[in-house]
Amino acid sequence: MYKEIDEPELASACSAGDRLAEDELYRRYAARVYTLCRRYTGEPDDAKDLMQEALIKALDKIGSFRYSGKGSLYGWISRIAINHSLNYLNRQRRRMLSLDTMVRDDIPEPTEDEMVRIPEEALIALISRLPDMRRMVFNLCCIDGYSHKEIGKMLGISEKGSSSELAKAKKQLKIEIRSYLDKEEKL
Repeated sequence: MYKEIDEPELASACSAGDRLAEDELYRRYAARVYTLCRRYTGEPDDAKDLMQEALIKALDKIGSFRYSGKGSLYGWISRIAINHSLNYLNRQRRRMLSLDTMVRDDIPEPTEDEMVRIPEEALIALISRLPDMRRMVFNLCCIDGYSHKEIGKMLGISEKGSSSELAKAKKQLKIEIRSYLDKEEKL
């Protein structure tokens, strides 16, 4: 029954406390929210916890959701998940070691053909190796499409700081990707 209802109806049913509708919301969005949280945390267990907490928050606040077109429910839920992940990482700050000494400029950019050879899980793992701030800025800018000004406000850093962290993240990822590709070629 609930598999066929559209987003506004699903949100309305969840808002009314319908358990079957809440189960359907979880079924539809849990995997995508987990993947989003995993990109930010880099840790599968943390991502699972954050995904569950974000979906619970979304269900608690579902009455404030306003439909604005197809996909807007996931967009709304993903914003909750991103904010929840950022808050978690800001509290943790457990891996803020600078890796500037590792970053080299003489590594060639991976080609498009090389990039398609990297499985999604491997790419997520490479991104997860970035220090927290770099990973957050990379995800917010390159994947979620926020501007450096917006990122600065979200993370409490300057626009320039956001831009600098993104440049360092890209350089570090370039090294990691090149290393991954070199290992794959030897196999």
